[in-house]
Amino acid sequence: MEAPLGGAPGSLTGLHVVDADGAKVGKVQQVYRDDATNDPEWITVRTGLFGMKETFIPLAGVRRTGDDLHVPHAKETVKAAPRIDADGHLDPSEEDELYRHYGMARPGTAGPGDTSGPGERADPGSGGAPDPGSGTPNPDDPPGG
Repeated sequence: MEAPLGGAPGSLTGLHVVDADGAKVGKVQQVYRDDATNDPEWITVRTGLFGMKETFIPLAGVRRTGDDLHVPHAKETVKAAPRIDADGHLDPSEEDELYRHYGMARPGTAGPGDTSGPGERADPGSGGAPDPGSGTPNPDDPPGG
């Protein structure tokens, strides 16, 4: 299956995430797929002091330019996202909390903030699961981290 941004979802891992103002946010760590559609729906980005925290960002509205992934959110918005463990699965309540934080309606639901497009629909009861190949260590990352 092709990811909406070209290439396999695992190919997003390691890309540099850039915010709406051009500021670097961090690197993509994992790609989470929708349980119902298997489409890539979320990425996690390593943020925080020493890059010790993984933060979820929706893929809706994201565009890729070379090795950069441009997200339509400010760095501060990403860093202030709810703290949810990147433990292998997002449950629906966690997804709802994240969508509220980013000011978005869940894709596939009607609402003024609905930014869903082709390949970005989600079943209202689905949670995201990471892409099995997306947890590959990045050779640029320090050992153990």
